[in-house]
Amino acid sequence: MELLLDSCALIWSLEDNPYLSPEARQQISDSSNNVFVSAASVWEIEIKRKKGQLKTPENLLQAIINTQLSFLSITEYHAVKAASLPEYHKDPFDRLLIAQAMLEKMVIITSDTAFIKYGVSVLFITK
Repeated sequence: MELLLDSCALIWSLEDNPYLSPEARQQISDSSNNVFVSAASVWEIEIKRKKGQLKTPENLLQAIINTQLSFLSITEYHAVKAASLPEYHKDPFDRLLIAQAMLEKMVIITSDTAFIKYGVSVLFITK
């Protein structure tokens, strides 16, 4: 299965947060799954960390590399698709993740119920 972690799922998996559901934890750690982190999530987390809104590892990229997650770049196709989506979700970072999941046929791991309005496959991270 191809999985795409949203920002919250990424942070919780890096922190081994107890709020991460057992199913999400199992799917992320299952070696038969390909688990991706979008460049959009890295950007969003770094913006929030710089503003003091998030406490995350100082070297987020290295922390991700250490977990052997894969990076998903943002393409022009992702950007165009994200721009064409209805604004059920006001967060442009999340709409970009939704577009990536649609085009790359991925399941998004998230706690955000608004994602289902777009018809993407979702695995919820909360217990």
